[in-house]
Amino acid sequence: MALNFNPQELPVIGVDHHLPAVPASELSPQALRRRFAAPPVWVPEIKVEPRFVEREATAASVLVPLVLRDAVTVLLTQRSDHLTDHPGQISFPGGRAEGHDADAVATALREAEEEIGLQAHHVEVIGRLPTYTTGTGFIVTPVVALVRQDFSLKVDPFEVAEAFEVPLSFLMSPANHHRHVIEIAGTRREFLSMPWDGPGGAGQARRFIWGATAAMLRNLYRFLGA
Repeated sequence: MALNFNPQELPVIGVDHHLPAVPASELSPQALRRRFAAPPVWVPEIKVEPRFVEREATAASVLVPLVLRDAVTVLLTQRSDHLTDHPGQISFPGGRAEGHDADAVATALREAEEEIGLQAHHVEVIGRLPTYTTGTGFIVTPVVALVRQDFSLKVDPFEVAEAFEVPLSFLMSPANHHRHVIEIAGTRREFLSMPWDGPGGAGQARRFIWGATAAMLRNLYRFLGA
């Protein structure tokens, strides 16, 4: 669904400087495995967006790929501009469930291979986050996985404009979480963004991470920080 506003032009109404970042020690592969193996008691911060389209709810999955670099990164994609749902937005690889998928994990792995060529033998699934329901009617299961760094990608240009990595430590620091608000069809919608400038410096390769992707990352922050 195309937007009738540019989220990057909306004012920032707050930045969560007051919240602590997840310590670096909790972002190591070993710590991430431990956390998902023995989850804490916690409550997702954001689970459901206000609906702004009327259509039947659809099950979907995304892969949250945590790449095992010297410092762990998150592999993200920018969707192609011509797509019907969320065109041009930054997202995790993923999509709607198909009847032949065994479960949400199978959907996430299949979609990641179809969209960006990430093969399952490079992927170690370590857990899931609670479902997140988008304003476009997708009930999304985030499947969290560690990805060996020796992978190679083959991006499907029909679905994905590019794939890139962002340091997990940046995304797990609320000082980088910006708050925005807009009214859509009479409904007030608040959303987060996590603008990342990339290795080129300020404004050189800005990636505007927002909406459902930012919300699921915020839930990952709450989970790791609980």
